[in-house]
Amino acid sequence: MIESLTPLLASALGAAIPLVLAGLGELIAERAGVLNLGLEGMMLLGALASFMTVANGGGLFEAVTLGMAAGLLASLVFGFVTITLQANQVAAGLSLTILGSGLSAFLGRSYVGIGAPSSFAPLPIPLLKDIPLLGPSLFSFDLLGYTALIALVAVTWFLSRSRAGLTLKAVGESPVVARSLGLPVTRVRYMAVAFGGLMSGLAGAYYSVAQFKMWQEGLTSGNGWIALALVVFATWRPLRVAVGALLFGSVTALGLYFQAIGMHVSTFALASLPYIATVIVLVIISSDQETVRRHAPAWLGKPFYDDS
Repeated sequence: MIESLTPLLASALGAAIPLVLAGLGELIAERAGVLNLGLEGMMLLGALASFMTVANGGGLFEAVTLGMAAGLLASLVFGFVTITLQANQVAAGLSLTILGSGLSAFLGRSYVGIGAPSSFAPLPIPLLKDIPLLGPSLFSFDLLGYTALIALVAVTWFLSRSRAGLTLKAVGESPVVARSLGLPVTRVRYMAVAFGGLMSGLAGAYYSVAQFKMWQEGLTSGNGWIALALVVFATWRPLRVAVGALLFGSVTALGLYFQAIGMHVSTFALASLPYIATVIVLVIISSDQETVRRHAPAWLGKPFYDDS
């Protein structure tokens, strides 16, 4: 029984890693009051940049760095449009997703179907990897998997224990009050959006050089939208982002497991399982508007003109 569950859990954790990375980045941005719906576009740009790097002879460190840089650049464009120019955040985020999807498809045409010449390999932790069930899955991640765990701990500490985290939350709750206290509202918002871009680019790099190890159009399969939903599901708390990512990762792995055992279910139906689960979860959460209002940043999605 344990032997049959081990690959299922490993697949669930593997599917959860990029959702954790992108979800944590978006959580920080939203805590600053900025709603960035462009996760999918930033992830695709990060995935393509990383794959193009290794496909042209670059190293894995260089690939991840350029993938994160692609996400960062896209997020800074979004930040300039929404923070400096005061454009509508929803429209700008959707535009970023469309731009990232189209640009990655156009630039990646010659790389479709090509396998990554180099990719991240699992790094099992001695002794811990031998623990039944958990060992081969939880303690045999690749480098980016361990990075996701470190990021989860770091973001949790940052929001709950650090002065900078308190500043970030103050800006998201009321930038007017934050500015009156002398806090650099615009700079905090830019830094939060930039962090979200870096993490989305890293999530995209995970898809192209760690999980799928190839490039194809729409490589992220709409998982940027699931990462967005995770932030709401988690009521803007990082540990719940990880729990939600594992939940959706389990649904994805379950679909793969059904295919592996030869269950006669349409592949389209199995591929839709994570998105059906997303809709169901969002409907359940939306039924409790009081909880959402209590935990959501009060200034989320609202423009703020800083004339200081």
